[in-house]
Amino acid sequence: MASRSSSTRANLALRLTSYSAAPRHDWSEVVDVAVAADRVGVDRVLLSDHVVLGEHLEQYGRSELGGMTGGRQPTGPDGYWLEPMTLLALIAGRTTRVRLGTGILLAALRRPVVLAKSAATLDVLSGGRLDLGVGVGWQREEYEAAGLRFEDRGRLLDECLTACQALWRDSPAYHSSPTLTFGPVHSFPHPTQPGGVPIWVSGTLNPRVVGRIARYATGWIPWGEEMTDPTAAVRRMRDAVAALGRDPLEIRVVGDLRLRGAYDGTLDLDRTMEPVPGQVEAGITDFTLGGRVPTSAAQCADVLPAVVAAFAEASGRGVS
Repeated sequence: MASRSSSTRANLALRLTSYSAAPRHDWSEVVDVAVAADRVGVDRVLLSDHVVLGEHLEQYGRSELGGMTGGRQPTGPDGYWLEPMTLLALIAGRTTRVRLGTGILLAALRRPVVLAKSAATLDVLSGGRLDLGVGVGWQREEYEAAGLRFEDRGRLLDECLTACQALWRDSPAYHSSPTLTFGPVHSFPHPTQPGGVPIWVSGTLNPRVVGRIARYATGWIPWGEEMTDPTAAVRRMRDAVAALGRDPLEIRVVGDLRLRGAYDGTLDLDRTMEPVPGQVEAGITDFTLGGRVPTSAAQCADVLPAVVAAFAEASGRGVS
């Protein structure tokens, strides 16, 4: 069981656009945006993940597969997607304080021992700034391309997280399951952060996800129907993990903060921040900016200082 207790500070995150629907030969703007976010006081930058894309992207709209009802992918099957751990390593070298997160990484597609090593390395080199947001995804083709069964995705993710946490925390480390056994082995350096890299579990509150949150998670990333009523979702999560013996107040919760207006001079900070106090009171601890967010370093420098200041005031920089 994860033992990390959550901080009492509400945090603000910016999702970076690390994909493109068309060929793109210069990705430096993605890093420049992260640098700008670091400078103006954004707490975390986030990257998403696709290793390959199949040709049935309409399945992203099927919640029973792990997608989002009515959702659409931002690119076609020939879209360009940067690998998030690699890009975060580059961003780590250009920033000093902003936390580096995946939202989400399809962790089960990586061999656990290799993911544990790469995550620990990135955490050490960044001075303990990595957050690993994980989920099972929705796309069968990605699992098949990795030689894995899509139907096993939940079990594979749990096994990956168990193995990673053993390798991050123990020396010698051991793991034993029907499909993966190792030990005694040693994997140094361990992550800088005590207990290992924080795990943020994404998903709807089905029994498998609840068990994953209770066992591994520093934080929960609500998904699908759980996003429509964050207050009720937090209550359900807390009741469910408490029934499994985990203190629910240890678990941070992600919510969306939609910018009202745009960065062209019509941004309405009062309307944007209106839901923040109530959601903080309900237990939302980490807010990800949505809507028409800045997509260049210049826009970030123009807009985000005011957004960060307004968020600090609205959130009280504390959570219940």
